[in-house]
Amino acid sequence: MSRLAAKFVELSNAGRKALIPFITAGDPSPEFTVPMMHAMVSAGADIIELGVPFSDPMADGPVIQRASERALEQGMSLRKVLQIATQFRSQDQKTPLVIMGYLNPIEAMGYEQFANAARKADIDGVITVDMPPEEADEYVALLGSQNIDPVFLLSPNSSDERIKKVAAVTSGYLYYVSLKGVTGAGHLDTDEVARKLQQIRANTDLPVTVGFGIKDAQTAKTVAEIADGVVVGSVVVSKIETNLTKPETAHQEIVELLTEMRQAMDS
Repeated sequence: MSRLAAKFVELSNAGRKALIPFITAGDPSPEFTVPMMHAMVSAGADIIELGVPFSDPMADGPVIQRASERALEQGMSLRKVLQIATQFRSQDQKTPLVIMGYLNPIEAMGYEQFANAARKADIDGVITVDMPPEEADEYVALLGSQNIDPVFLLSPNSSDERIKKVAAVTSGYLYYVSLKGVTGAGHLDTDEVARKLQQIRANTDLPVTVGFGIKDAQTAKTVAEIADGVVVGSVVVSKIETNLTKPETAHQEIVELLTEMRQAMDS
């Protein structure tokens, strides 16, 4: 059983839901990322999604786009993201770590070389936003050979057929994108999310996490009542952006936010 699968079993047995924060590796500096990851775990994160900066992050809203730009200016690359993962793993062998990004840097490295490098860095899962499941057989097989879970996305307009197709190539968990549009956009309709999760669960036994639109402790609590996990991205990254000259303040505000979310989700 993978580290991700084991985490969801552990949480289910405890009657708890996964809190999954996202940060962009190298934003605002490479030195900030690893200590922030450890602090997020201490604040109650169950799984961490680590963003791979990319020059054309088409699924991301302005907040995470700018985070990618800042990280790229710091010289971040896919290889350096894997180095950050290795640094994190040297002190934390328990917390599942998922890297999230786009296909181009992985294709540039080569699927097999990437799978080997990700295993060496002890990555547990990979979300490749723009990898079509119809074209993913080789990629999924190579990740699976390294015991790495390929995590795919579902959207509000995913049909039953599409859900089954995506679930067939996914392991670890499914990521339901709860809003149409880019990250950080719109208002979350939790009733609509609940209806969609019912449809998804009718087609798969995989855990289902929800991301996009979760901005505070109350929203996290509401979503945790219907989903297996809550993904928190733009609101975390915005704490960094508003404190670029005060990274210690960003660190503190992120810890406070996640602590509040964890307490609300467990209440």
